[in-house]
Amino acid sequence: MPSETLTRAIAKAKLLPDADQERIGRELSAFVDDLRNLRVDLSAGLRSLDAGLGKELDMEHIIARARTEHAKA
Repeated sequence: MPSETLTRAIAKAKLLPDADQERIGRELSAFVDDLRNLRVDLSAGLRSLDAGLGKELDMEHIIARARTEHAKA
């Protein structure tokens, strides 16, 4: 059963023109897909850590890589 908030949002969306409803539907569907994928990735990561497969991070390398990637944007 949908939450109260989701039920209210759907009721509001139903009052909008069809094109807006379609856009909202596509965006919501994409959001749900992204959330599901994130949860799958997090679960896999936790299983990996639980299995002792974690390794120490080189934070200097991560920061340098992030700066390089964001400089290109």
